[in-house]
Amino acid sequence: MKLIRDNFQEKWKIRPDGYDKVTGSLKYLTDYSFSGMLYGKVLRSSYPHAKILSISTTEAEQLEGVFAVVTHKDVVGMNRFGLIFPDQPVFCEDVVRYVGDAVAAVAAETEEIADKAIKLIEVEYEILEVIDKPEKALIDSAVKLHPGGNILHRAGYKSSDDVMNAIKECPYIVEETYETPRQMHAYMETEGGVVVPEADGKITVYAATQHGFKDRMQLARILAMPESDIRVISSPIGGSFGGKDELNIQPYAALLAIKSNRPVKLHNKRNESVKAGIKRHPMKIKMITGAKANGLLVGHFVRITADTGAYATLGPAVLDFAVEHSTGPYRIQNVDIEGISVFTNNGVSGEFRGFGGNQVTFALESQIDRLAEILNIDPLKLREMNIRKADDLGPLGQRIVANDGAKNVLKMIKSSPIFSTPLNLQDNWSLRGKGAAITMHGGGLGFGRPDPSGARLSLTEEGKIEIAFGFEEFGQGLLATVEILLTDMLGCAKEDVKIVIGDTGLVPASGSSTASRSTNMIWQGMNKLKGPWKNKLLNAASRLTGIAEELLMLGANGVWKKGEKSEILITYKELANSLKTELPVCSTQFHFPTTPDAVIGGHYIHTYAAVAVEVEVNQLTGQIKVTKLDHAVAAGPVVNPLGYLGQIEGGAIMGLGFTLFEDSLMENACYHTENFDSYIIPTIRDIPLSTNVDVDESLMENDVFGPRGVGEIGTVAVAPAITAAIHDACGLWVKKLPVSSEEILNALQTTSFSFYKQGVSE
Repeated sequence: MKLIRDNFQEKWKIRPDGYDKVTGSLKYLTDYSFSGMLYGKVLRSSYPHAKILSISTTEAEQLEGVFAVVTHKDVVGMNRFGLIFPDQPVFCEDVVRYVGDAVAAVAAETEEIADKAIKLIEVEYEILEVIDKPEKALIDSAVKLHPGGNILHRAGYKSSDDVMNAIKECPYIVEETYETPRQMHAYMETEGGVVVPEADGKITVYAATQHGFKDRMQLARILAMPESDIRVISSPIGGSFGGKDELNIQPYAALLAIKSNRPVKLHNKRNESVKAGIKRHPMKIKMITGAKANGLLVGHFVRITADTGAYATLGPAVLDFAVEHSTGPYRIQNVDIEGISVFTNNGVSGEFRGFGGNQVTFALESQIDRLAEILNIDPLKLREMNIRKADDLGPLGQRIVANDGAKNVLKMIKSSPIFSTPLNLQDNWSLRGKGAAITMHGGGLGFGRPDPSGARLSLTEEGKIEIAFGFEEFGQGLLATVEILLTDMLGCAKEDVKIVIGDTGLVPASGSSTASRSTNMIWQGMNKLKGPWKNKLLNAASRLTGIAEELLMLGANGVWKKGEKSEILITYKELANSLKTELPVCSTQFHFPTTPDAVIGGHYIHTYAAVAVEVEVNQLTGQIKVTKLDHAVAAGPVVNPLGYLGQIEGGAIMGLGFTLFEDSLMENACYHTENFDSYIIPTIRDIPLSTNVDVDESLMENDVFGPRGVGEIGTVAVAPAITAAIHDACGLWVKKLPVSSEEILNALQTTSFSFYKQGVSE
């Protein structure tokens, strides 16, 4: 156990891409320009639900400077996309289902001409009934948004048939319904890129995505082209958090590029991104939880309703994840969980950092805190009494990798300075409180979902050790992680390494850069390759130098002779020059580890986290300020300390926004907020001045699965820790996010907390 901030090694304090990012010299995919490049623009519906009666593009096509106009009639392949369920039209043929639906697109010499051309396209609509709430969608008489109805997906888990009876027999029961917001990913670089038609009839797609090979597959279906004719370059990306996992501008830019035979750039403005981009699923979660007088959790009843919006994307998988994580890191004998994902005419909800875990963890941890209060038990003590044991089955009854992470993070967070330091009230206008929460989070895509990966090591003609993965760098520190692992495993120097990622034309398919899987997949890939790779290089060096292979080792800049006075015998460059056309290559293909039990979506490998916070409640405004925030994380060995810290701290701030500020409000299925002037995200003023990240790197004896990813775990338990601290400060139990200042003020007026709660007089 250690504080990660105290354990940086000097050589890893600068990321490989750090200098270019800080100086602004890094070229993102939306920065690319090509000779003869046109500018694309998409016409999107202004109505959340309407029948298309006619589309006229004549005036737009006749505008000087316009080179291509496309509608659904120009889609030669399948006019649909979607990672799992291809139900979203590239261009709508007869009906629009949300305000972001695409109807047509243009490519012109300038952005100004493209904007003008879009306005010249005439679309005649017949307005239809709007379904703006899941409850409305579930009414029998409601209009059906899709042929299969308004229910996208159902998921559930039941451990016994008498759960409610078990709960009713409990002396202590908490029943509440929680609501969570439609959160925006808020990446700095909005969706965009350039599609270039090549002379041989192929295309190259430079576009931000978390899954280049999946994009290629979907584009091949849309364009009726072989996948081998499509090259997707998908790195670097200016932020994603799940929001660029699905196709965004790629189909439109590709169709325009093919029709015009010119490179086409398409880059969403922020308001276009708001309308067309996916969001975190708003959820309504009802929970009934019962406990014995001694604090033992006996029963847990959960009903989840998720608003998936107009189309599926990864809505089913998000719901499955929410159902699985509804019991979190606790042992509860009687469990009854059902979830439903519902189509509406709201904006599309999809993949987002935490993947459904944030919503249910807020509800679950709030239940635990409420039970602790009525039981008169310390909240952390109640958690300790009910924590999962290392060898317990998983939340869905599936076998999981044994791990003491839940117990260890709970122990670490109890030692947080937040709990050992008395509250310091700085003025008479504020109240302060402390709170904590814990969580577990499954990595990978889960059982029954293809989760392959691959890696390749090769020696280049220049004498570089080239490592290739299909992953993308979108700010998470992937390049540094690869560099650290490779130099550690092979003993080479940083300058010996060449990293190739995010290019379907150059790298092996490695699966998506999602689900906290990349670090583990990189570690596994390198472990599988290092033995064969060392053998190939040492065998070649032995043949060239005449020195026995067992006396050689890989090191910085080349192959070294072992011994007290080690010396370099042959450099990697010399080795490459000697081998010429026989340069060594090692490849591997494998899958993310999954449970041996046939539980669809069930996760096998988990990370664990606990959060402690201190908040300040302003009694005049009802506003909340998080003054301290500590994390304890158990995710196996730390590979990249700087990246690890960045993921946990950055995730925590995103969780803070989810709790206190962010909500893409919709009314009648139209967005109230279309830009960052009215959508509030945390700024530097909102970040706690005091933060610590304490880590547990231990794995159990038979755990051979290595380091876990931490890209999501830092966001998940922040909300319930903050709301617990709010209750400690002013007595309000928050059940709807983001926290309402008006609700805080009303609570202060109707409770006895006020200034006297903490012994401060007016």
